[in-house]
Amino acid sequence: QVQLVESGGGLVQAGGSLRLSCAVSGTIFMFNSMGWYRQAPGKQRELVASITVNFITNYADSVKGRFTISRDNAKNTVYLQMNNLKPEDTAAYYCNTLNNLKPWGQGTLVTVSS
Repeated sequence: QVQLVESGGGLVQAGGSLRLSCAVSGTIFMFNSMGWYRQAPGKQRELVASITVNFITNYADSVKGRFTISRDNAKNTVYLQMNNLKPEDTAAYYCNTLNNLKPWGQGTLVTVSS
């Protein structure tokens, strides 16, 4: 059974930073590209960043230059460093595989105040 456990969210002022972590149980991690997704109130879930098994990264235009995704294969963990946060980044953040999505974790809430 795959488990995705996100952490690191919180309340931060605009311009601040947060680092999210996602611990992945099971054996899927080393074989899969991973992504960070977010869902704002009243909006659909969207992919904001992804990283392949070869550490190739990709970002949504809205976060490019501000967010950095990374992974530690030894710890089965994927991270999202978020800098220069904006109120529009307020959302619940989730990690998951990039393809063949697994059951979603509980997510971690990021709230950015103006």
